[in-house]
Amino acid sequence: MAMFAQHLLNTGVRKREVLGWSMYDFANSGYTTVVLTAVYNAYFVGVLAKDHASATLLWTSLIAFSSFLVMVTMPGLGAWADAHGSKKRLLGICTVGCVLSTAALAWFGPAQLWWAAAAVVLSNLFFSYGESLIAAFLPELARRDALGRVSGWGWAFGYLGGMLSLGICLAYVLRAQAAGNTAEQFVPVALLITAGLYLMAAAPTFLLLRERADPCATRRAGRVGAGLGQLWASWRRARAYPDFLRLLACGTSYQAGIAVVIALAAVYAEQALGFTQAQTMSLVFLVNIASAVGAFGFGYFEDRIGHQPALAYTLVGWMLMTALAYLATSAWLFWIAAVIAGLCMGSSQSCGRALAGALAPHDRLAEFFGLWTFATRLAAIIGPLTYGAVTVLTAGNHRLAILSTGVFFVLGWWLLRRVNMARGLARALV
Repeated sequence: MAMFAQHLLNTGVRKREVLGWSMYDFANSGYTTVVLTAVYNAYFVGVLAKDHASATLLWTSLIAFSSFLVMVTMPGLGAWADAHGSKKRLLGICTVGCVLSTAALAWFGPAQLWWAAAAVVLSNLFFSYGESLIAAFLPELARRDALGRVSGWGWAFGYLGGMLSLGICLAYVLRAQAAGNTAEQFVPVALLITAGLYLMAAAPTFLLLRERADPCATRRAGRVGAGLGQLWASWRRARAYPDFLRLLACGTSYQAGIAVVIALAAVYAEQALGFTQAQTMSLVFLVNIASAVGAFGFGYFEDRIGHQPALAYTLVGWMLMTALAYLATSAWLFWIAAVIAGLCMGSSQSCGRALAGALAPHDRLAEFFGLWTFATRLAAIIGPLTYGAVTVLTAGNHRLAILSTGVFFVLGWWLLRRVNMARGLARALV
């Protein structure tokens, strides 16, 4: 608890609340690590959909479809949560939804491919809702000059949670493989482990974190719409915050590249470099260690030099990672690329969340974080679909597909330079 320094927190915020908030990152990171990054994605492509003509494109299409659903619904949910003071209640519903749909994945084999596809869409939908809602608590907890550090604490806790889930799953998989079990036998158990840990680790969030939003009937009547209507209303309100909109464009670009790494790192390792599932899990475990170090340590550096230049540094790191992954013909160079990806993953994700919190108006946090989620989910459509399309157009050339990912980081770096932080911070305080 000592690292949650009281002077970095807003008046009335207790250290234990920050611990509870950070524990949600700890809880949901197991889902991204095991389902989206290290185990289930490669299992889906290599086992469940192995007879499908475009298995990689099918996986990326499922991620893209769930991301589209989040895009068109999250701003409305965010506005509803703001107006009703119900971020925490909605977060609870989304947590249970993600846990149940993740557990459901364990029951579907190759004969139930389309049921598995539906569970993938639902689990990623609920995960994305929860990710946006927990982020909206950040500016309520941390002072504006400490957003980077507090965000970094959460991301660092998150990667520790990812390591715990993956570590337990890896130990089980190695034991199962030694006993002669197949992926169809041990992957479902890994999914049940992940779902159970998610549920248990999220409990402190609901016990310790306070709901501070003040429900207002007037705001409720004037601000809450439905579906695309609410999305359009949120975008119109955001036009008064031009630098927040520039950040959304930047985030869409670089998050597209990150989405490729999250969704397809294991697929690339196995398809382009011949990694076994145990090797891939070990690789992602190392990436999580690097990500935790990057998120925690970089948060302090970020608050010292500013969110904007800190994010720029991480984007340069992503460009280097992409080049190394493309050039790698042996495992050792790809391991180096993976460590760089880990360091950049934690720091860039933390930077983006802190920047969004700094530039968003405080009376519309869930709504504006809904727009940030819109941007990141759009990225999760563009990035993986681009990768999948390149593999189809190049007869399965994963190297060219990963090289194309570097374009997203270059564009994100260029767009970031167009954000005027002084103007954006001043506008957010009005």
